[in-house]
Amino acid sequence: MLKLGLTGGIASGKSTVAAILRDLGFEVLYADALARQLMEPGQIAYEEVVHEFGPAVIDANGASRGIDRKKLAAVVFADRAKLDRLNAIVHPRVQELILRQMEEWACEGDLGVAFVEAALLVEAGYQKYLDGLVVTWCNPGQQLERLRARGLSEEEARNRIASQLPVEEKLKLATEKIDCSGSLEDTRRQVETLAEKLRGKG
Repeated sequence: MLKLGLTGGIASGKSTVAAILRDLGFEVLYADALARQLMEPGQIAYEEVVHEFGPAVIDANGASRGIDRKKLAAVVFADRAKLDRLNAIVHPRVQELILRQMEEWACEGDLGVAFVEAALLVEAGYQKYLDGLVVTWCNPGQQLERLRARGLSEEEARNRIASQLPVEEKLKLATEKIDCSGSLEDTRRQVETLAEKLRGKG
């Protein structure tokens, strides 16, 4: 089984490409969803995150008293050292789940190709366990515009972008690149071309 990473800068089109890949029949493992699960009450990372960042990051209005991701993001994206501490708690555990799922899929023997989608795939070192890396990109102005459309201030948007490895560095590691600066149809055509290529290898 070919194990591929899917990454890119924040708001660069990763989620769109992942959705198209799923539409085309590929399995996609979402690292961010795994991280969210790990930080739910009763899960392995929850107590450690609350201990590290304090009760202020707990959702006081939620019945489950889960972690309020917006509050946590406001804390860690304003302080690089705190972001590093959060990543040190979450990334090794997410990596363990990714490797376990990939191993299960490989043992099943039905999949020719599987993807793991992660914004911080390179930063966390996941790519060393994979056979290739698909990197999505768009121009910096579009990234900023898309983040502003999600409700972030310009400062928050710039902090999020700055917290990640520059996309130019990720593109240097790419085995495949998807340009998401054009229309959705243009992005889909590129993903369909990639899918044909990968099925040829499978």
